[in-house]
Amino acid sequence: MDAAFARTVWQVLEPLHAVTYFAPESREASRAVGLRGFWMGYFATRAAPLGAVEAGAVEAVFFNFHPAMVRRAVPDAWGFAAPGAVLRARVEAAATALRRVAPSAADAAAGAVPLLERVIAGADGAGRPLFAANRGLPAPRDPVGALWQAATALREHRGDGHVAVLTAEGLDGCEAHVLLAACEGVPAAILRDNRGWSEEDWQRAVHRLTARGLLESGGHPTVEGRGLRTHIEARTDALAVRPYQVLTATEAARLPGLLRPPADEVLASGVLPFPNPMGLPARRTRP
Repeated sequence: MDAAFARTVWQVLEPLHAVTYFAPESREASRAVGLRGFWMGYFATRAAPLGAVEAGAVEAVFFNFHPAMVRRAVPDAWGFAAPGAVLRARVEAAATALRRVAPSAADAAAGAVPLLERVIAGADGAGRPLFAANRGLPAPRDPVGALWQAATALREHRGDGHVAVLTAEGLDGCEAHVLLAACEGVPAAILRDNRGWSEEDWQRAVHRLTARGLLESGGHPTVEGRGLRTHIEARTDALAVRPYQVLTATEAARLPGLLRPPADEVLASGVLPFPNPMGLPARRTRP
């Protein structure tokens, strides 16, 4: 199976997962369960599968956030809402949001969830803490909730692998964003501000990457910088595709088509911002 398949599937899974950050249903669920503010809700809902962990564990797995940003939310979040309550609230809210903005999600779930659950069950969780924690959660009885949970587990599988590649290449969290912004044209402020890095942090990262020969003096990527960025994405895809090899060729060919209608509906709904720090490509419109 070609590694590019993993990227194709990610592009239709990530919109389904991402409603949990941006949909009003999910934001309201975080408030209702007792969490305070958007970022406490973000860190608590995403980290809840790990249990009531301290900030250091979240800093490690949420690699590209400034540690101080994590510490403002964790472990205080667990004093407002226990992880179990957060987990129930997040999946219920995400399923509600998907039903609203992606009416085809229920039909997609019927065909896609059995395939995704086989992929998840057969994946190697070694070195993938967020994936392993999400895989260990009970499967929701609601089929749309199960679709969201499967999308979440597999996007965390990809993310865990991406962090491994970045750290293996000697990049820290801020440097990873600087290289992304330089190579892909994502506005620096979106990545910097959404991940808690200051302008001084950003400029120091620019200087470090320039010293490594990855950026030119003006901040543009060098040939080596673009090559590293391409390598990182290709290696991430190669690691992410492994679990999908349990699918037959026919099943693999069907899967993106099953997921694309609700993903397109989410992208066309306006619920997700563009550009965004997740790296999702430009939105598609409804056919």
